[in-house]
Amino acid sequence: MNLITVFGIVALSFMMLMYALERRHPFFVLAFAAGCALSSVYGFLSGAWPFGIVEVIWCLIAVARYRDQPRAVSSSP
Repeated sequence: MNLITVFGIVALSFMMLMYALERRHPFFVLAFAAGCALSSVYGFLSGAWPFGIVEVIWCLIAVARYRDQPRAVSSSP
């Protein structure tokens, strides 16, 4: 197993884990975007450029979802 394959397994596993945890905290949506970016890098490094492009698009969608999420407003006494 070469280094690019190991990187891809780690990147895709991270991305899937962050996707599964998205409902727990807004941070996980941003982490999912990072996982998509890492998966995109893997796609381009492995020569699967269509996969790399799709993952870039998913990364942008996840960043937009993170940006558009309502933030909890802390109230001061």
